[in-house]
Amino acid sequence: MTTGVKICGLTTPETLDAALDGGAAFVGAVMFARSPRNIAPADAAALFERARGRAKVVAVVVNPDDALLGEIAGTLKPDFIQLHGSEAPARADEVRALTGAGIIKALPIRSGEDFAAADEWKPFADHL
Repeated sequence: MTTGVKICGLTTPETLDAALDGGAAFVGAVMFARSPRNIAPADAAALFERARGRAKVVAVVVNPDDALLGEIAGTLKPDFIQLHGSEAPARADEVRALTGAGIIKALPIRSGEDFAAADEWKPFADHL
């Protein structure tokens, strides 16, 4: 198994270029209004165009509604959607169908027992 570095929360050409020059396999934009690193899908699309062919583009979202997912798919066209909220595993299939993107699921790990959630997500996510 190979390991690829993912750097998200990128909002400027300088930070994106640093991630790309550093060899990140995945670079991402956070699309969650309460995040200090939030970026609008249209702004992310313009910024991340420079990453195409150099790294996979990821849109990080928290419990997104279908309208936001449609906007992201239509503007940014990410390679992956990273689900960072309390979504049920079955929601991943809906997100994939709406966006055409692969799925990354972020899971909180506070104890060894939390790894059971990872097993639950394996059939639905491309990366955990």
